[in-house]
Amino acid sequence: DVPLVVFILVTSQVFVVPLKRFDLAKNRLRLGDVVGVSELARDLATRVIRSCLPQHVIVLSESSGITNFARSLGVEVLESSSANLNEAVQGAYDRLASRFERLVVVHGDLQDPSGLHEFDPADGVTIVTDHHARGTNVLALPTGINFHFHYGASSAIAHEREAMRLGLVTHLITDSPWRFDVDEPADLHRGNL
Repeated sequence: DVPLVVFILVTSQVFVVPLKRFDLAKNRLRLGDVVGVSELARDLATRVIRSCLPQHVIVLSESSGITNFARSLGVEVLESSSANLNEAVQGAYDRLASRFERLVVVHGDLQDPSGLHEFDPADGVTIVTDHHARGTNVLALPTGINFHFHYGASSAIAHEREAMRLGLVTHLITDSPWRFDVDEPADLHRGNL
């Protein structure tokens, strides 16, 4: 008998896109009486995922609807039992460390995700902030470094502190086209939405 040898290919980078159910996403838009929020959330996510291709993309899914949506776009799905963004991303980070050297976590609501597939972050941690320079729209980091995610208010500062805690070089980008996400009704008046 010849022993079976299994090789696991570790690639350099994966784009991870966490998505919330479209019918529950974008609560601030819903509270602002914006019409068609579910369709808008789906359209934004589609554009983000397509902009990451042909790079390896994994959608973090909390529902069968998101899983089916992601698979229809031909990307891998990692299901999460948590609707909490930090817990979902942390779980994915820990699970994917054996397969990838770097994760690029991209929010699915970027207004203009063009060029994501060409993103080649520097060593260390790269934080692309939102247009207020407080939130984290894109976060690139190496795996296997015991990084803890801090999405929420002032997440860019929290992620920068986390990188400093680990002694990693941090690159803070505040002027990227990816700094514009769609959270508030006023965001809809910017760009081509």
